[in-house]
Amino acid sequence: MNMTYNQGKFKPKPPDKGSFPLDHTGACKLAKIDYMSCLRRSDLDNSACRELSKAYLKCRMENNLMTKEEWKNLGYSDDTKTAATESSDKTDSSASSKS
Repeated sequence: MNMTYNQGKFKPKPPDKGSFPLDHTGACKLAKIDYMSCLRRSDLDNSACRELSKAYLKCRMENNLMTKEEWKNLGYSDDTKTAATESSDKTDSSASSKS
C-alpha cells in the first residue's frame, strides 16, 4: 500500500525575502563588476570587499531591484540607517539649505 496517497498535494513555499528581480537594464552592473573584481583580487575574502558589496546592495535598493532593508538586517551592523532614511535625509537637508 502506498502511504503518500492520503498526504495531499505538495505546495512549494516562496522564499522569506521574496525574489530578487534581474537587473535587465544594467543599472547596477558597474557596482557588481567592482565587487566581483574585488573578490577575485582578495581570494574571495568578502570582508575586504565589504564597502563594495554595500554599494552594490544600495544600488539595488535605489533602483527597486530589492526591498529597502535596514543595513543591520543585511549584516552591516555598523550602519543602522535604512536606504530610505539616507535618501530622505539628503532630500531634507537640500530642502532646508534652500530656505
